[in-house]
Amino acid sequence: MNLNNKKILVTGGGGFLGQYVVSELKAKGAEDIFVPRSTEYDLRSTLVCKKVVKNVDVVIHLAAQIGGIGFIGEHSGEIFYNNLVMGVELMEAARKEGIEKFVSIGTVCEYPKSPPLPFKEENLWDGYPEETTAPYGWAKKMLIVQGNAYKTQYGFNAIHLLPVNLYGPGDNFVPRTAHVIPALIRRIIEARNLGKPKVEVWGTGKATREFLYVKDAAEGIVLATQEYDKPEPVNLGSGQEIAIKKVVELIVELTGYKGDIEWNKSKPDGQPRRQLDVSMAKSQFGFSAKMVFRDGLKKTIDWYERQL
Repeated sequence: MNLNNKKILVTGGGGFLGQYVVSELKAKGAEDIFVPRSTEYDLRSTLVCKKVVKNVDVVIHLAAQIGGIGFIGEHSGEIFYNNLVMGVELMEAARKEGIEKFVSIGTVCEYPKSPPLPFKEENLWDGYPEETTAPYGWAKKMLIVQGNAYKTQYGFNAIHLLPVNLYGPGDNFVPRTAHVIPALIRRIIEARNLGKPKVEVWGTGKATREFLYVKDAAEGIVLATQEYDKPEPVNLGSGQEIAIKKVVELIVELTGYKGDIEWNKSKPDGQPRRQLDVSMAKSQFGFSAKMVFRDGLKKTIDWYERQL
């Protein structure tokens, strides 16, 4: 797909990932990009969705309500409803408008709690998602069902991408809603600056995660928008598994914190392990992550320090 003559709607385009996706679209020649702001456009509304897709050629749906494990636990009903309804209403409006392509951005939280490693796209329906993030995972997972149903009945072109945990400069560092890397960076830097002797971290540190640098994620999304048109969902990740304990140790080293880490084992670890099989993204649209994790972590820490 040649992007330079398309009108592209990017929901969530003002957010962390969205800003990188918009920049990548522009770098690939896109000129007509519409980013609806949540303060003006409530995407849970049928009428609003109908309005934002008017005369649009491509929809990239990034908008979501999400946070860390604690936030999801406190707002599970909102997160399920808001994410589900936004996606369903937007795709239906896009279908009725006759858009060329709908790109929905899902989440690794759609996977079952303990699938075989590395997670393959074929394992997606093998069990119930990890309980702490299931409301978000299920809401996003329904976009696969909707897209495939619409393809069968209407010939609608919808694709679904499954990114792992993202990180990078510009991430959300607000404690209440931050994901694991920005939350840890903020907590450890604050402890360093205040001379605190220890930092409490949730869980045991044994759980593993895979992280994808946000600029790499944006590149993968735009490549898929250009090149991929099949109904099967596709993983977007680095393919590298790392324990949370190791992530904490790297942040401690890169920030120069001299205190101790205290693991609060009464708090949940979340999904025990995460690592994606990223071969489909490589074979189908030529995507491979470039950023080395330690380097990306340093860039993220440096960016956050500049904001202080």
